[in-house]
Amino acid sequence: MELTELLKKAYELGGSDVFIVPGAKVMAKAKGSLVPLTESRILPEESEVLVREAYSLANRSMDNLKEDGDDDFSFSLKQLSRFRCNAYYQRNSIAATCRMVAFGLPDPKVLGIPDLVIELAKYRNGMILVTGPAGSGKSTTLACIVDRINSTRDGHIVTIEDPIEYLHQHKRCLVSQREVPNDAPTFDRALRAALRQAPDVIMLGEMRDLETIRTAITAAETGHLLLSSLHTTGAAKTVDRILDTFPAEQQAQVRVQLSMVLRAVVSQRLIPRKDGGLKAVFEVMTVNPAVQNLIRDGRTHQIDNAIFAGTNNQGMMSMDQELMQMARQGVITKETALLYAVSPETLSKRL
Repeated sequence: MELTELLKKAYELGGSDVFIVPGAKVMAKAKGSLVPLTESRILPEESEVLVREAYSLANRSMDNLKEDGDDDFSFSLKQLSRFRCNAYYQRNSIAATCRMVAFGLPDPKVLGIPDLVIELAKYRNGMILVTGPAGSGKSTTLACIVDRINSTRDGHIVTIEDPIEYLHQHKRCLVSQREVPNDAPTFDRALRAALRQAPDVIMLGEMRDLETIRTAITAAETGHLLLSSLHTTGAAKTVDRILDTFPAEQQAQVRVQLSMVLRAVVSQRLIPRKDGGLKAVFEVMTVNPAVQNLIRDGRTHQIDNAIFAGTNNQGMMSMDQELMQMARQGVITKETALLYAVSPETLSKRL
């Protein structure tokens, strides 16, 4: 089968990802389960043909894949979907994962993104981070916040992504979308350039290394609103991860900087529902004076308590509280709630 046929088949099944790995059937992830798209296992030469078709659809050279061993890019199929593709070598053969991305921007309410998260678009400066494991929907949440800004106020939004997933129209804002490595060689280079492009909002797809994190903090300090993501779970671990990126002698200074520029941390996960499918669950930490002091004084282990205390009345949302409510409502099982809880022992007592 051609790649386009396989992608259409996955789309009809409601799939989110298509896996092309030699020695296995081509598989689609649909509602948390793997579903075969081919009757038999594919050979290395067959997987290479499918991956070459993806590069052809993207009108892109395979040089990066051959030089680096992996490559990120995106392409579209008319009247179907956009696809974010990661091609890579494994066992001396070519494999790929294609993630489906809708053409239009998604409706936050349909996806179950709380109003509390979308309302973070009200901030005019500082840093907002969306965190969670790979495939948890961080890019989608960031796109929804950017769209709210684009729809409600004037300004210049610069997005830096690898690759571009959602296409933003010019609404009340001008939107410049830069893709790494096509439009800029690295995130850090693109971010430094963005500071000279008179931005009001910068959306950085991911903070990957020390230099990018350092420049991002500087951008947030100089009056811009910076949105980005990290592969961490929970606000406390996110703060620790940023601090641990820096050399030990600089961490005290960075703690002070971070306490001043951080506005909110959103953590999200997709968890299995009782009736099948997946359910998004969120934690939201907004940085009030109490949280500022915890970050500045290095008491990040107390952040979870501050989030729980601030739930419902201080613009915060506790993930364990959300899991507890879902378990009580029968949306998820008690075992699932405890598996994904930040503090399983405490949640077990409450349940």
